[in-house]
Amino acid sequence: MRIEDVLQRIQGEYVEMPGLRLTPAQAQRLWGLDRKVCEQLLSVLVDAKFLSQTRDGAFIRTDGGPTRIAPRSAA
Repeated sequence: MRIEDVLQRIQGEYVEMPGLRLTPAQAQRLWGLDRKVCEQLLSVLVDAKFLSQTRDGAFIRTDGGPTRIAPRSAA
């Protein structure tokens, strides 16, 4: 699967499930990714202000951020 496709899938999950809150380990299991790739993709989405990381390390959708980001390679 292409990185752009995985990014779109992650964004789709967060758009379809308001309030979704995932730890890196939960995200890794949900999307079937290895740890390094998952961390890189989450970082791309944080940099794009689509996601935010909470103090306890969970990832949530950023309020007022973009609905989706333009696909780009993260790994």
